[in-house]
Amino acid sequence: MPPLSDFAAQAGSAIKAFAEASSDLLIQPTLRLGVTGLARSGKTVFTTALIHHLVEGRGLPAFTPAHEGRLRRARLVPQPDDDVPRFPFEEHFSALTEERRWPRSTDRISQFRLAIEYERAGGWRSGPATLNLDVVDYPGEWLLDLALIDQSYTGWSRATILGTRRAGRAAMAAPWLETLKGLDPRGPLDEIVAERAAASFKTYLSALRSGPESVATTPPGRFLMPGDLAGSPMLTFAPLDDLGESIASDSLAGLMERRFEAYKAKVVVPFFRDHFQRVDRQIVLVDVLSAVDAGPAALAELEEALDTVLLSFRIGRNTLLSYFFAPRADKILFAATKADHLHQTSHDRLDALLRLLVARAMRRTEAAGARVGTVALASVRATRETTVHDGDTVLRAVSGTPEAGEQVGDEVFDGLTEAAVFPGELPPDAQAVLEGAVTPGSLRFPRFRPPLLKPDRLGRPGDLPMIRLDRAMQFLIGDRLS
Repeated sequence: MPPLSDFAAQAGSAIKAFAEASSDLLIQPTLRLGVTGLARSGKTVFTTALIHHLVEGRGLPAFTPAHEGRLRRARLVPQPDDDVPRFPFEEHFSALTEERRWPRSTDRISQFRLAIEYERAGGWRSGPATLNLDVVDYPGEWLLDLALIDQSYTGWSRATILGTRRAGRAAMAAPWLETLKGLDPRGPLDEIVAERAAASFKTYLSALRSGPESVATTPPGRFLMPGDLAGSPMLTFAPLDDLGESIASDSLAGLMERRFEAYKAKVVVPFFRDHFQRVDRQIVLVDVLSAVDAGPAALAELEEALDTVLLSFRIGRNTLLSYFFAPRADKILFAATKADHLHQTSHDRLDALLRLLVARAMRRTEAAGARVGTVALASVRATRETTVHDGDTVLRAVSGTPEAGEQVGDEVFDGLTEAAVFPGELPPDAQAVLEGAVTPGSLRFPRFRPPLLKPDRLGRPGDLPMIRLDRAMQFLIGDRLS
Protein backbone atom coordinates (compact mmCIF):
# COMPACT_ATOMS: atom_id res chain seq x y z
CA MET A 1 0.00 0.00 0.00
CA PRO A 2 1.40 3.44 -0.85
CA PRO A 3 2.33 5.62 2.15
CA LEU A 4 0.01 8.40 3.26
CA SER A 5 2.35 10.90 1.69
CA ASP A 6 1.27 9.51 -1.68
CA PHE A 7 0.37 12.48 -3.88
CA ALA A 8 -3.11 11.24 -4.77
CA ALA A 9 -4.13 10.70 -1.16
CA GLN A 10 -2.82 14.09 -0.16
CA ALA A 11 -4.50 15.77 -3.10
CA GLY A 12 -7.86 14.25 -2.19
CA SER A 13 -7.48 15.42 1.40
CA ALA A 14 -6.46 18.88 0.26
CA ILE A 15 -9.50 19.24 -1.98
CA LYS A 16 -11.79 18.22 0.87
CA ALA A 17 -10.07 20.57 3.30
CA PHE A 18 -10.25 23.42 0.78
CA ALA A 19 -13.98 22.91 0.26
CA GLU A 20 -14.66 22.86 3.99
CA ALA A 21 -12.45 25.86 4.74
CA SER A 22 -14.05 27.88 1.94
CA SER A 23 -17.50 27.06 3.29
CA ASP A 24 -16.43 28.12 6.80
CA LEU A 25 -15.10 31.48 5.66
CA LEU A 26 -17.86 32.34 3.23
CA ILE A 27 -20.92 30.96 5.04
CA GLN A 28 -20.46 30.40 8.77
CA PRO A 29 -17.36 29.72 10.88
CA THR A 30 -16.94 26.12 12.04
CA LEU A 31 -14.59 24.62 14.59
CA ARG A 32 -14.03 20.86 14.54
CA LEU A 33 -13.16 19.43 17.96
CA GLY A 34 -11.93 15.87 18.43
CA VAL A 35 -12.67 14.10 21.72
CA THR A 36 -10.80 10.93 22.51
CA GLY A 37 -9.10 9.09 25.33
CA LEU A 38 -7.60 5.79 26.32
CA ALA A 39 -9.54 3.02 28.06
CA ARG A 40 -12.00 4.06 30.81
CA SER A 41 -11.06 7.73 30.66
CA GLY A 42 -14.60 9.14 30.56
CA LYS A 43 -14.99 10.27 26.94
CA THR A 44 -18.76 9.83 26.82
CA VAL A 45 -19.27 11.63 30.13
CA PHE A 46 -17.07 14.53 28.99
CA THR A 47 -18.94 14.96 25.70
CA THR A 48 -22.33 14.77 27.41
CA ALA A 49 -21.29 17.35 30.02
CA LEU A 50 -19.81 19.63 27.34
CA ILE A 51 -23.12 19.74 25.45
CA HIS A 52 -25.11 20.26 28.65
CA HIS A 53 -23.03 23.18 29.90
CA LEU A 54 -22.86 24.93 26.52
CA VAL A 55 -26.64 24.67 26.12
CA GLU A 56 -27.32 25.84 29.69
CA GLY A 57 -24.47 28.38 29.81
CA ARG A 58 -24.53 28.75 33.61
CA GLY A 59 -21.99 28.31 36.39
CA LEU A 60 -18.90 28.50 34.17
CA PRO A 61 -16.64 31.11 35.80
CA ALA A 62 -13.52 30.16 33.81
CA PHE A 63 -15.34 30.11 30.45
CA THR A 64 -15.12 33.75 29.43
CA PRO A 65 -18.09 33.99 27.00
CA ALA A 66 -20.48 32.61 29.65
CA HIS A 67 -18.91 34.53 32.54
CA GLU A 68 -19.16 37.82 30.64
CA GLY A 69 -22.77 37.18 29.62
CA ARG A 70 -21.93 37.00 25.90
CA LEU A 71 -23.12 33.42 25.39
CA ARG A 72 -26.65 33.90 24.01
CA ARG A 73 -27.62 30.30 23.36
CA ALA A 74 -26.32 27.00 22.01
CA ARG A 75 -28.51 24.44 20.32
CA LEU A 76 -28.07 21.04 18.74
CA VAL A 77 -28.57 21.17 14.98
CA PRO A 78 -28.22 18.50 12.24
CA GLN A 79 -24.66 17.29 11.93
CA PRO A 80 -22.67 17.81 8.72
CA ASP A 81 -21.66 14.18 8.02
CA ASP A 82 -24.65 11.96 7.23
CA ASP A 83 -22.52 8.82 7.25
CA VAL A 84 -21.42 9.24 10.90
CA PRO A 85 -23.71 8.20 13.78
CA ARG A 86 -25.12 11.04 15.88
CA PHE A 87 -23.84 11.28 19.45
CA PRO A 88 -26.83 10.16 21.60
CA PHE A 89 -26.74 13.08 24.02
CA GLU A 90 -30.31 12.69 25.26
CA GLU A 91 -29.79 9.02 26.13
CA HIS A 92 -26.55 9.69 28.01
CA PHE A 93 -27.92 12.74 29.85
CA SER A 94 -30.94 10.73 30.98
CA ALA A 95 -28.66 7.96 32.25
CA LEU A 96 -26.67 10.46 34.32
CA THR A 97 -29.52 12.52 35.73
CA GLU A 98 -32.52 10.19 35.95
CA GLU A 99 -31.02 6.74 36.41
CA ARG A 100 -27.83 7.92 38.15
CA ARG A 101 -25.68 5.55 36.15
CA TRP A 102 -22.68 6.22 33.95
CA PRO A 103 -23.42 5.99 30.22
CA ARG A 104 -22.02 3.22 28.10
CA SER A 105 -18.47 3.64 26.86
CA THR A 106 -17.44 4.96 23.45
CA ASP A 107 -16.95 2.01 21.10
CA ARG A 108 -17.39 3.74 17.74
CA ILE A 109 -17.15 7.17 16.18
CA SER A 110 -20.03 9.60 16.65
CA GLN A 111 -20.63 13.27 16.01
CA PHE A 112 -22.80 16.24 16.84
CA ARG A 113 -23.03 19.90 15.86
CA LEU A 114 -23.82 22.79 18.19
CA ALA A 115 -24.72 26.19 16.78
CA ILE A 116 -23.35 28.60 19.38
CA GLU A 117 -24.81 32.10 19.23
CA TYR A 118 -22.79 34.74 21.08
CA GLU A 119 -21.90 38.41 21.24
CA ARG A 120 -18.42 39.35 20.11
CA ALA A 121 -16.22 40.82 22.83
CA GLY A 122 -16.06 44.27 21.27
CA GLY A 123 -14.03 46.41 18.89
CA TRP A 124 -14.82 46.80 15.22
CA ARG A 125 -16.21 43.25 15.05
CA SER A 126 -18.72 43.71 17.90
CA GLY A 127 -22.24 42.32 17.50
CA PRO A 128 -23.97 38.93 17.29
CA ALA A 129 -22.23 35.97 15.70
CA THR A 130 -22.60 32.20 15.40
CA LEU A 131 -19.98 29.45 15.57
CA ASN A 132 -20.73 25.89 14.50
CA LEU A 133 -18.97 23.52 16.87
CA ASP A 134 -18.60 20.05 15.34
CA VAL A 135 -17.52 17.51 17.94
CA VAL A 136 -16.20 14.13 16.82
CA ASP A 137 -16.09 11.54 19.60
CA TYR A 138 -13.99 8.42 18.94
CA PRO A 139 -12.16 5.69 20.91
CA GLY A 140 -8.54 6.41 21.75
CA GLU A 141 -7.64 2.88 20.73
CA TRP A 142 -8.35 3.93 17.14
CA LEU A 143 -5.92 6.81 17.55
CA LEU A 144 -3.08 4.46 18.45
CA ASP A 145 -3.83 2.49 15.27
CA LEU A 146 -2.38 5.38 13.27
CA ALA A 147 1.08 4.13 14.24
CA LEU A 148 0.41 1.10 12.03
CA ILE A 149 0.22 3.15 8.83
CA ASP A 150 3.95 3.23 8.23
CA GLN A 151 4.65 -0.25 9.66
CA SER A 152 5.09 -3.45 7.71
CA TYR A 153 3.49 -6.68 8.83
CA THR A 154 6.92 -8.07 9.68
CA GLY A 155 7.88 -5.00 11.72
CA TRP A 156 4.56 -4.96 13.58
CA SER A 157 4.83 -8.67 14.40
CA ARG A 158 8.33 -8.24 15.74
CA ALA A 159 7.43 -5.20 17.86
CA THR A 160 4.28 -6.82 19.29
CA ILE A 161 6.06 -10.01 20.28
CA LEU A 162 8.89 -7.98 21.79
CA GLY A 163 6.31 -6.07 23.83
CA THR A 164 5.36 -9.23 25.71
CA ARG A 165 8.72 -9.08 27.49
CA ARG A 166 7.79 -5.90 29.35
CA ALA A 167 7.43 -6.11 33.10
CA GLY A 168 4.11 -7.57 34.19
CA ARG A 169 3.11 -8.97 30.80
CA ALA A 170 4.60 -12.46 30.92
CA ALA A 171 1.62 -14.17 32.58
CA MET A 172 -0.91 -12.43 30.35
CA ALA A 173 1.04 -13.25 27.19
CA ALA A 174 1.85 -16.89 28.05
CA PRO A 175 -1.25 -18.55 26.48
CA TRP A 176 -0.90 -16.55 23.27
CA LEU A 177 2.85 -17.19 23.02
CA GLU A 178 2.19 -20.91 23.50
CA THR A 179 -0.23 -20.81 20.55
CA LEU A 180 2.34 -18.86 18.55
CA LYS A 181 4.92 -21.65 19.00
CA GLY A 182 2.63 -24.07 17.15
CA LEU A 183 2.18 -21.85 14.10
CA ASP A 184 4.32 -22.29 10.98
CA PRO A 185 4.47 -19.00 9.04
CA ARG A 186 5.57 -20.87 5.94
CA GLY A 187 2.82 -23.48 6.28
CA PRO A 188 -0.16 -23.65 3.96
CA LEU A 189 -2.84 -20.99 4.01
CA ASP A 190 -5.46 -22.28 6.46
CA GLU A 191 -8.52 -20.23 7.53
CA ILE A 192 -9.17 -22.30 10.67
CA VAL A 193 -5.57 -21.86 11.84
CA ALA A 194 -5.77 -18.11 11.15
CA GLU A 195 -9.00 -17.79 13.17
CA ARG A 196 -7.47 -19.71 16.08
CA ALA A 197 -4.35 -17.52 16.03
CA ALA A 198 -6.42 -14.32 15.90
CA ALA A 199 -8.68 -15.48 18.76
CA SER A 200 -5.68 -16.24 20.97
CA PHE A 201 -4.12 -12.87 20.15
CA LYS A 202 -7.37 -11.05 20.97
CA THR A 203 -7.47 -12.82 24.34
CA TYR A 204 -4.02 -11.39 25.06
CA LEU A 205 -5.17 -7.90 24.06
CA SER A 206 -8.21 -8.25 26.34
CA ALA A 207 -5.95 -9.25 29.23
CA LEU A 208 -3.79 -6.18 28.62
CA ARG A 209 -6.80 -3.91 28.68
CA SER A 210 -8.23 -5.37 31.88
CA GLY A 211 -4.87 -5.47 33.63
CA PRO A 212 -2.94 -2.75 35.46
CA GLU A 213 -1.59 -1.35 32.17
CA SER A 214 -5.06 -0.78 30.71
CA VAL A 215 -4.23 2.92 30.27
CA ALA A 216 -2.06 1.93 27.32
CA THR A 217 -3.19 -0.06 24.30
CA THR A 218 -1.46 -2.41 21.90
CA PRO A 219 -2.95 -2.02 18.40
CA PRO A 220 -5.02 -3.00 16.47
CA GLY A 221 -7.67 -1.09 18.39
CA ARG A 222 -10.64 -2.46 16.41
CA PHE A 223 -9.93 -6.00 17.62
CA LEU A 224 -11.56 -5.16 20.95
CA MET A 225 -13.98 -2.55 19.55
CA PRO A 226 -15.02 -4.03 16.19
CA GLY A 227 -18.30 -2.15 15.81
CA ASP A 228 -19.79 -2.96 12.40
CA LEU A 229 -16.59 -4.85 11.45
CA ALA A 230 -17.37 -7.76 13.81
CA GLY A 231 -16.68 -11.03 12.00
CA SER A 232 -14.81 -9.36 9.15
CA PRO A 233 -11.72 -11.17 7.82
CA MET A 234 -9.89 -7.84 8.25
CA LEU A 235 -10.01 -8.55 12.01
CA THR A 236 -8.73 -12.10 11.63
CA PHE A 237 -4.97 -11.81 11.66
CA ALA A 238 -2.22 -11.97 14.27
CA PRO A 239 1.54 -11.51 14.60
CA LEU A 240 3.74 -14.44 13.63
CA ASP A 241 7.30 -15.19 14.69
CA ASP A 242 10.34 -16.09 12.58
CA LEU A 243 9.00 -14.56 9.37
CA GLY A 244 12.26 -14.35 7.52
CA GLU A 245 13.09 -11.91 4.72
CA SER A 246 10.27 -12.78 2.31
CA ILE A 247 6.70 -14.00 2.69
CA ALA A 248 5.04 -16.30 0.17
CA SER A 249 1.55 -15.17 -0.79
CA ASP A 250 0.08 -18.69 -0.48
CA SER A 251 1.42 -19.25 3.06
CA LEU A 252 -0.17 -18.61 6.47
CA ALA A 253 2.08 -15.58 6.84
CA GLY A 254 0.94 -14.38 3.41
CA LEU A 255 -2.68 -14.53 4.52
CA MET A 256 -1.88 -12.63 7.72
CA GLU A 257 0.11 -9.99 5.84
CA ARG A 258 -2.68 -9.46 3.30
CA ARG A 259 -5.27 -8.93 6.05
CA PHE A 260 -2.93 -6.64 7.99
CA GLU A 261 -2.55 -4.46 4.90
CA ALA A 262 -6.32 -4.57 4.27
CA TYR A 263 -6.91 -3.40 7.84
CA LYS A 264 -4.64 -0.42 7.28
CA ALA A 265 -6.06 0.43 3.85
CA LYS A 266 -9.77 0.02 4.63
CA VAL A 267 -9.97 0.90 8.32
CA VAL A 268 -7.04 3.00 9.53
CA VAL A 269 -6.36 5.20 6.49
CA PRO A 270 -10.04 6.19 5.94
CA PHE A 271 -10.32 7.14 9.60
CA PHE A 272 -7.21 9.31 9.25
CA ARG A 273 -8.36 10.90 5.99
CA ASP A 274 -12.07 11.39 6.67
CA HIS A 275 -12.08 12.29 10.36
CA PHE A 276 -8.81 12.61 12.19
CA GLN A 277 -6.99 14.81 9.66
CA ARG A 278 -9.88 17.31 9.68
CA VAL A 279 -9.69 18.06 13.44
CA ASP A 280 -8.91 21.70 14.37
CA ARG A 281 -8.69 21.21 18.14
CA GLN A 282 -8.28 18.04 20.18
CA ILE A 283 -8.79 16.91 23.76
CA VAL A 284 -7.25 13.65 24.97
CA LEU A 285 -8.75 12.31 28.21
CA VAL A 286 -6.49 10.24 30.45
CA ASP A 287 -7.18 8.10 33.52
CA VAL A 288 -3.92 9.02 35.25
CA LEU A 289 -5.08 7.86 38.68
CA SER A 290 -5.45 4.24 37.58
CA ALA A 291 -1.89 4.32 36.28
CA VAL A 292 -0.62 5.85 39.52
CA ASP A 293 -2.32 3.12 41.53
CA ALA A 294 -0.89 0.43 39.23
CA GLY A 295 2.70 1.57 39.74
CA PRO A 296 5.70 2.95 37.83
CA ALA A 297 5.50 0.39 34.99
CA ALA A 298 1.96 1.47 34.15
CA LEU A 299 2.97 5.13 34.31
CA ALA A 300 5.84 4.44 31.91
CA GLU A 301 3.35 2.73 29.57
CA LEU A 302 1.06 5.73 29.81
CA GLU A 303 3.87 8.17 29.04
CA GLU A 304 4.78 6.18 25.94
CA ALA A 305 1.15 5.96 24.83
CA LEU A 306 0.63 9.71 25.18
CA ASP A 307 3.80 10.40 23.21
CA THR A 308 2.51 8.07 20.48
CA VAL A 309 -0.78 9.96 20.49
CA LEU A 310 0.89 13.31 19.91
CA LEU A 311 3.09 11.92 17.16
CA SER A 312 -0.11 10.98 15.32
CA PHE A 313 -1.46 14.52 15.14
CA ARG A 314 -0.98 16.92 12.26
CA ILE A 315 -0.08 19.89 14.44
CA GLY A 316 1.14 23.45 14.11
CA ARG A 317 0.06 27.03 13.67
CA ASN A 318 -2.22 27.45 10.67
CA THR A 319 -1.31 29.83 7.86
CA LEU A 320 -3.83 30.92 5.25
CA LEU A 321 -2.43 28.30 2.87
CA SER A 322 -2.51 25.45 5.40
CA TYR A 323 -6.01 26.44 6.50
CA PHE A 324 -7.31 25.88 2.97
CA PHE A 325 -5.21 22.87 1.88
CA ALA A 326 -3.82 21.04 4.93
CA PRO A 327 -5.46 22.21 8.17
CA ARG A 328 -3.58 21.47 11.36
CA ALA A 329 -4.64 20.99 14.96
CA ASP A 330 -3.42 24.18 16.62
CA LYS A 331 -4.50 23.32 20.17
CA ILE A 332 -4.34 20.01 22.04
CA LEU A 333 -5.50 19.57 25.62
CA PHE A 334 -4.60 16.60 27.80
CA ALA A 335 -7.06 16.15 30.67
CA ALA A 336 -6.56 13.95 33.73
CA THR A 337 -10.07 12.78 34.52
CA LYS A 338 -11.75 11.68 37.77
CA ALA A 339 -10.27 14.54 39.80
CA ASP A 340 -13.31 14.24 42.06
CA HIS A 341 -11.84 11.01 43.42
CA LEU A 342 -9.23 13.16 45.21
CA HIS A 343 -9.53 16.01 47.67
CA GLN A 344 -8.99 19.41 46.03
CA THR A 345 -5.57 19.69 47.70
CA SER A 346 -4.34 17.03 45.25
CA HIS A 347 -5.90 18.46 42.07
CA ASP A 348 -2.91 20.64 41.20
CA ARG A 349 -0.62 17.69 41.93
CA LEU A 350 -2.59 15.55 39.50
CA ASP A 351 -2.25 18.27 36.86
CA ALA A 352 1.50 18.52 37.52
CA LEU A 353 1.88 14.76 37.12
CA LEU A 354 0.06 14.80 33.79
CA ARG A 355 2.20 17.72 32.63
CA LEU A 356 5.32 15.72 33.49
CA LEU A 357 4.02 12.71 31.55
CA VAL A 358 3.56 14.79 28.38
CA ALA A 359 6.52 17.15 28.88
CA ARG A 360 8.64 15.66 26.11
CA ALA A 361 5.76 15.64 23.65
CA MET A 362 4.74 19.18 24.65
CA ARG A 363 8.16 20.57 23.79
CA ARG A 364 8.04 18.98 20.35
CA THR A 365 4.47 20.11 19.71
CA GLU A 366 4.98 23.71 20.83
CA ALA A 367 8.06 23.93 18.64
CA ALA A 368 5.74 23.27 15.69
CA GLY A 369 3.61 26.26 16.68
CA ALA A 370 0.70 24.47 18.37
CA ARG A 371 -0.43 25.04 21.95
CA VAL A 372 -0.61 22.11 24.35
CA GLY A 373 -2.37 22.37 27.70
CA THR A 374 -3.10 20.12 30.66
CA VAL A 375 -5.87 20.14 33.22
CA ALA A 376 -7.14 17.90 36.03
CA LEU A 377 -10.92 17.77 35.78
CA ALA A 378 -14.10 15.88 36.56
CA SER A 379 -16.61 16.27 33.74
CA VAL A 380 -19.33 15.26 36.17
CA ARG A 381 -18.46 15.56 39.84
CA ALA A 382 -19.72 12.52 41.75
CA THR A 383 -18.36 13.48 45.18
CA ARG A 384 -18.11 16.38 47.58
CA GLU A 385 -15.30 17.15 49.98
CA THR A 386 -15.44 16.33 53.68
CA THR A 387 -13.18 15.30 56.56
CA VAL A 388 -12.77 12.00 58.37
CA HIS A 389 -11.51 11.74 61.96
CA ASP A 390 -9.11 8.88 62.60
CA GLY A 391 -8.33 9.23 66.30
CA ASP A 392 -6.59 12.56 66.67
CA THR A 393 -5.90 12.73 62.92
CA VAL A 394 -8.20 14.64 60.57
CA LEU A 395 -8.11 13.28 57.03
CA ARG A 396 -9.23 15.16 53.91
CA ALA A 397 -11.78 12.88 52.29
CA VAL A 398 -14.46 12.75 49.60
CA SER A 399 -18.05 11.69 50.07
CA GLY A 400 -20.44 10.16 47.55
CA THR A 401 -22.55 7.10 46.81
CA PRO A 402 -20.39 4.10 45.83
CA GLU A 403 -21.95 1.78 43.28
CA ALA A 404 -23.45 -1.51 44.44
CA GLY A 405 -20.72 -4.09 45.03
CA GLU A 406 -17.90 -1.57 45.45
CA GLN A 407 -15.67 -2.33 48.40
CA VAL A 408 -13.34 -0.34 50.65
CA GLY A 409 -11.62 -2.43 53.28
CA ASP A 410 -14.17 -4.85 54.68
CA GLU A 411 -17.18 -2.72 53.73
CA VAL A 412 -19.23 -3.64 50.66
CA PHE A 413 -21.62 -0.93 49.46
CA ASP A 414 -25.24 -1.35 48.38
CA GLY A 415 -25.42 1.46 45.81
CA LEU A 416 -27.79 3.51 47.96
CA THR A 417 -25.74 4.50 50.98
CA GLU A 418 -23.49 7.55 50.93
CA ALA A 419 -20.01 7.09 52.35
CA ALA A 420 -16.96 9.19 53.13
CA VAL A 421 -13.72 7.76 51.72
CA PHE A 422 -10.14 8.85 52.33
CA PRO A 423 -8.62 8.10 48.91
CA GLY A 424 -5.02 8.90 49.81
CA GLU A 425 -2.91 11.83 48.64
CA LEU A 426 -0.56 12.44 45.77
CA PRO A 427 2.95 13.50 46.79
CA PRO A 428 3.80 17.14 46.01
CA ASP A 429 6.73 16.03 43.83
CA ALA A 430 5.39 14.63 40.53
CA GLN A 431 8.75 13.08 39.67
CA ALA A 432 8.60 11.10 42.90
CA VAL A 433 5.33 9.53 41.73
CA LEU A 434 7.01 8.31 38.54
CA GLU A 435 9.75 6.79 40.67
CA GLY A 436 7.33 4.80 42.84
CA ALA A 437 6.49 7.11 45.75
CA VAL A 438 2.90 5.82 45.69
CA THR A 439 2.68 2.17 46.68
CA PRO A 440 0.70 0.23 44.05
CA GLY A 441 -2.79 -0.51 45.31
CA SER A 442 -2.60 2.02 48.14
CA LEU A 443 -5.12 4.48 46.66
CA ARG A 444 -8.80 3.85 47.37
CA PHE A 445 -11.01 4.72 44.41
CA PRO A 446 -14.42 3.10 44.61
CA ARG A 447 -16.62 3.76 41.62
CA PHE A 448 -19.16 6.38 42.70
CA ARG A 449 -22.60 6.78 41.18
CA PRO A 450 -23.42 10.07 39.42
CA PRO A 451 -24.68 12.73 41.84
CA LEU A 452 -28.31 13.13 42.86
CA LEU A 453 -29.49 16.38 41.26
CA LYS A 454 -32.12 18.52 42.90
CA PRO A 455 -34.72 19.73 40.37
CA ASP A 456 -35.23 23.43 39.81
CA ARG A 457 -38.54 25.26 40.30
CA LEU A 458 -39.79 23.98 36.94
CA GLY A 459 -38.99 20.39 37.83
CA ARG A 460 -36.00 20.15 35.52
CA PRO A 461 -32.77 18.51 36.75
CA GLY A 462 -30.14 20.95 37.99
CA ASP A 463 -26.79 21.58 36.37
CA LEU A 464 -24.29 18.74 36.39
CA PRO A 465 -21.59 19.62 38.93
CA MET A 466 -18.06 19.60 37.51
CA ILE A 467 -14.45 20.40 38.31
CA ARG A 468 -12.50 22.56 35.85
CA LEU A 469 -14.57 21.58 32.83
CA ASP A 470 -14.98 25.32 32.23
CA ARG A 471 -11.18 25.68 32.03
CA ALA A 472 -11.06 22.98 29.38
CA MET A 473 -13.83 24.74 27.43
CA GLN A 474 -11.96 28.05 27.61
CA PHE A 475 -8.73 26.52 26.31
CA LEU A 476 -10.43 24.65 23.47
CA ILE A 477 -12.99 27.13 22.14
CA GLY A 478 -12.89 30.33 24.21
CA ASP A 479 -10.77 32.25 21.71
CA ARG A 480 -13.18 31.43 18.88
CA LEU A 481 -16.03 33.06 20.83
CA SER A 482 -14.23 36.36 21.49
